[in-house]
Amino acid sequence: MKRDPVIFVVVALAVSLMLVFAYKATGKQPANATGPTGAGKPAPEFALQSLDGKTIRLSDLRGKAVVVNFWATWCQPCRVEMPWFVELQKQYGPDGLQILGINADEDASPDELGKFAKGMGVNYPVLLGKEEVEQAYGGISFLPVTVYVDRDGNVVDKVFGLKGRAEIEDDIKLALAKKKSSVQAQR
Repeated sequence: MKRDPVIFVVVALAVSLMLVFAYKATGKQPANATGPTGAGKPAPEFALQSLDGKTIRLSDLRGKAVVVNFWATWCQPCRVEMPWFVELQKQYGPDGLQILGINADEDASPDELGKFAKGMGVNYPVLLGKEEVEQAYGGISFLPVTVYVDRDGNVVDKVFGLKGRAEIEDDIKLALAKKKSSVQAQR
């Protein structure tokens, strides 16, 4: 059975157009990997509303390792990693981990986000994103983007796209260990 090369070209063109449309539809500026969220630099402060109406500030979490995950409901890689974040929050929460999911989907209502998060079993705060926060973190041109912040509020790593669960866990362990080692050095 011979495959028609025209079908292949049409499918490739359609996929390419969908990717370009998705990029353009987000209206985001290109991500800046060397911007204000480079490793060792302070994570940009923010105050965002959670789905339950509370205002969460990054500075209020000082002393905890924080995972700042930018995501959207339509983002398939985000859907893959969310159950991992749920498991990791359960596992490392008692050690001082706080995962924050910042929604970058401007078209989704808080009710839709709440239903989505509940359906995914999310056990960490989901925050309503703002363009200025995304820009402060170097711009979000594709999703997911995850920033790992140590207990002192400094960036440990910034990851673009989906990484494996083991890599996520390694960055969490690194963020959790940062202040512990400096406290132990002072003793």
